[in-house]
Amino acid sequence: MCRILYVRSEDEFSISEQLKKFAEISRESKEYQGHGWGSSYQVNGEWQHYHNISPIWEDDLEQFAETKVLIAHARSAFQDKDIVVENNMPFYDENYIFVFNGELQGVRIKEEGRIGAEKIFNFIKRFDKGDAVAMLKKGVDLIKGKTNYIRAMNIIIAEKDCAIVSSDYSEDPEYFTLNYKQEEHRITICSDPFIGENDWHKIENNSVRVF
Repeated sequence: MCRILYVRSEDEFSISEQLKKFAEISRESKEYQGHGWGSSYQVNGEWQHYHNISPIWEDDLEQFAETKVLIAHARSAFQDKDIVVENNMPFYDENYIFVFNGELQGVRIKEEGRIGAEKIFNFIKRFDKGDAVAMLKKGVDLIKGKTNYIRAMNIIIAEKDCAIVSSDYSEDPEYFTLNYKQEEHRITICSDPFIGENDWHKIENNSVRVF
């Protein structure tokens, strides 16, 4: 049950500044978020990727410069298993960047992937016909029908100029509700509002939204 972050701005912003706020949230979470972390960000319009098995709050976040788009994930491994850097999100291909937060029980899908989140990403991509919103909606709907119980299934799929967010949870809304902050030139989406900041809004449960 991880923590996820997405930031997009018309103007370049400090990656390290945003990651430090995200690290604070991750460190203070009621569930341990220290099983590694990762980020994807754009440099001159091209995605760059970073993964580290250390907790985000122990990493050197000053190594990152500036960007207009950032997506990050701090991992809380299910049952403290499979803790290797290859299992850290974001997962990505040539079109999409993917992060996931949640827990599914009794999932009846057959798909390639080292862990459940990667299997979900690959399953959703089966329905890619050039419309990422339709792809995500169909994939999520089918997963719901093939799962015994969804404690939570929060997904962000990022393209170069937008993010599609799917929010679903059955318990603990304080922990699983995604939040967003819309400023004049910036949108921020995060598992928790940044500490000490106002004007955050909740993303509705059982919804798919484009930001």
